[in-house]
Amino acid sequence: MHQLTIKDHGSCDVEDGARLVRAIEGCGMDVGHRCGGHARCTTCRVRFLDGEPETMTRAEYEKLKSAGLLDEVRLSCQIVVDRDMAVEVLMRVSEMGWTDPGPEPAPEVQPEAVWYPRAELEREG
Repeated sequence: MHQLTIKDHGSCDVEDGARLVRAIEGCGMDVGHRCGGHARCTTCRVRFLDGEPETMTRAEYEKLKSAGLLDEVRLSCQIVVDRDMAVEVLMRVSEMGWTDPGPEPAPEVQPEAVWYPRAELEREG
């Protein structure tokens, strides 16, 4: 088990290997995930306050780079909880005026559950 702390919300215990976007919801926070957790929309974005992973999926890297958000936020749909983490949820359903968060993300990271050091992704492209 790991401790997930959400700014202005509190903390909860999360199973090792849980997808961060689902863990945030499980802790009672209304995080957006308009694309269903496929790294296409950036509505599940978080800012890490502590415990940020040093690796990312190719899908997360490419989406953040194309959106001009690289180095500013991370996509919670592309992160697995493998340590204690503290995050700030940046797009909440209740604050964005949406009627729902979007399709439910699968338990496992999609589209590609392979993580790379960021330097490797930058060299490739």
